[in-house]
Order: sequence, then structure tokens, then C-alpha cells
Amino acid sequence: MDTILIVEDDEALNDGIAIGLGQREYRLIQAYTKAQGETALKEGGIDLCIFDVNLPDGSGFDLCRKLRESSDLPVMFLTANDMETDIVRGFEFGGDDYITKPFSLMVLRARVEALLRRAGNRKGDRGLHYEKHGFHFDFDAMDFRKNEEKIELSKTEQKLLKLLIANEGNAVRRDLLVDRIWTDGAEYVDENALSVTVKRLRAKLEDTPQKPQWIRTVYGIGYRWEG
Repeated sequence: MDTILIVEDDEALNDGIAIGLGQREYRLIQAYTKAQGETALKEGGIDLCIFDVNLPDGSGFDLCRKLRESSDLPVMFLTANDMETDIVRGFEFGGDDYITKPFSLMVLRARVEALLRRAGNRKGDRGLHYEKHGFHFDFDAMDFRKNEEKIELSKTEQKLLKLLIANEGNAVRRDLLVDRIWTDGAEYVDENALSVTVKRLRAKLEDTPQKPQWIRTVYGIGYRWEG
């Protein structure tokens, strides 16, 4: 489950954003000042940041500038000012997107999902190795083994496995899996395509595919690698 940090001093708006995004099964951390935002960032575990530009003890720009010294987490700015100079400043400080108040929660959700999707694709480009429970998965070398026996996985099966492994222990939503596996034209993918891919991957990795131990179905949400 992706974790989103919201730093917005307007409590009603902060709560509204949290409620709107919470419907999509995100974990939300709410902060109301620059100092609270800095504390949350130090604790880690965040996947995306939403910063209000004007905070009572500083600026969202300052938060982003500090963050960029050590992280490439996606950042979206909120502002009541749509002046081009402020928008340009936001991007210069390392922001990834910018939305002007008032805004539609539907539009905000769509932009958040797009940022997380791009961030997930960037993470997917990095090497990932997994060595547990008799499994050996080397995604760089495309070497997949179970109890030392080599397993042949299709590109689609590799993408699915990588997303599940990267989120070990956490449920990954079906719509998110579809978006990240079929990156081109996901909206045209047949509803059963993901289920078929999961079934094939289980057949290759599970001792008893009908009673999966590792790729678990989380009803109403998606799938989880048990780990």
C-alpha cells in the first residue's frame, strides 16, 4: 500500500484530501506545518508528498528543496496562486506536479495515481533480488529459480512478480497491477488478463496452486506476496 504525506495547514482541506485519497486504499500521513512534515519525512516509508506552498512556519518549496538533497520521491504542490512564476519555482525546486486551489478531488486522485505509476516504473528499473523460502529471483539477470530449479517466466509474469515482491507483505490493488504491467493501453486490457497471469505464475511457483501459499488473493483489493 502506497503511503502519502499531506502537508497542508488548512485542517478542513487536509482532512478532505485524506478522505478523498483514502477511498483508493492509500495510507495517509497528515501534517499541518513544515516542521511536522520534516519529522514525517525523517521517519521514512513515504511514497509521495503533497505540499502546500504557503505554510505557517515556512514554505512547501523549502520542504521540497530539502527532500531533494536525499530523495527523488514524487512531490505535488498545492497553492492558491496560479501565477506562472510560482509554478515555475515549484518545478525548479524539484516538484513533479502542481495543482491550484480550488481543485476537484477526482482530478487530484488522477494526478496522484499518475505520479505513483511513474515512480513505480522508475523503481522497477532498478535491480531487485529476492532470496527466501527456496526462491531465487534475480530480475536484472532474469534468473528465476525454485529449490535450485530454473523457472521460465514470461515478461508479463516477471512484471507481476516484481511488483508483488517489491511490496512484500502488502496487498497491491488490481487496477494498479494492470496499470503497471500493461503500461501501454491498460484501459483496453481484458478484465481477465490479470487473473490469467496470476494463475500461470502460481502454477510455476506454488507447490499447490489451488491453495496458494505465496501469491495470496486479498478479496476486494488485489494480491499479496506473503513472503
